Amino acid sequence: MDDQQRLRYSRHLLLDEWSEEAQERLLSSHALVIGVGGLGAPALMYLASSGVGRITVVDPDVVDLTNLQRQVLHRTDGIGQHKVASAQAALAALNPGVQVHALAQAADEALLDQWAPQVDVILDCTDHFSIRQTINRASVKHGTPLVSASALRFDGQLTVFDPRQAASPCYACLFPPDAPPPEVRCATLGVFAPLVGMMGVMQAGEALKLLAGVGPDAGPGLVGRLLMFDGRHGETTTITVRRQTDCPVCGTD
Repeated sequence: MDDQQRLRYSRHLLLDEWSEEAQERLLSSHALVIGVGGLGAPALMYLASSGVGRITVVDPDVVDLTNLQRQVLHRTDGIGQHKVASAQAALAALNPGVQVHALAQAADEALLDQWAPQVDVILDCTDHFSIRQTINRASVKHGTPLVSASALRFDGQLTVFDPRQAASPCYACLFPPDAPPPEVRCATLGVFAPLVGMMGVMQAGEALKLLAGVGPDAGPGLVGRLLMFDGRHGETTTITVRRQTDCPVCGTD
């Protein structure tokens, strides 16, 4: 790190758990963020501001007026622009030392097979069950850690899947691909704006700890645990989740 970087990241370096080596690991890391909406927008801001060296963002959508209630990375004058282009410009202004690669396309199997092996962590910031399953399969296939969050109405969830750890479950262990829930989206049911911000920021936090090697046993604290947040009452519940031996994606049967 040079002196400007030491000054920019000085508040991290003051933490007992955060050494220069941890920040160097962050600066040399590469994150793949899928979805630049309510979750992805705040997550991207904290990944960039904290010094993740390279960020690849994937989203086929354009900025819409209805997005601006919660997707804090985008601006009114960006309506009609691709979300990834809007994000790229905003992140460059926030931290010009971060390289942002924008892909204005859907995250299908081919794209994930190309990018998952190249990155150190994947952030699933999408809101479609089928896409989440596709991302999970790529995470398991290529051994890339996955930080997954969701938010709807006043309820949020967050967990980390790390296929490098033998005991870690995957997304399909919790939500079997052959039992999709009824399709629910904020476009029809609504979402409390600060909730997606909170979940996206916590999602970034788990990714940052993982990339920097900071946290319990030098890893993120939510592998094998699902955090559920009730935004109505400000209550958090965490439950243990286990790898399923009959899981169609990561199972051993």
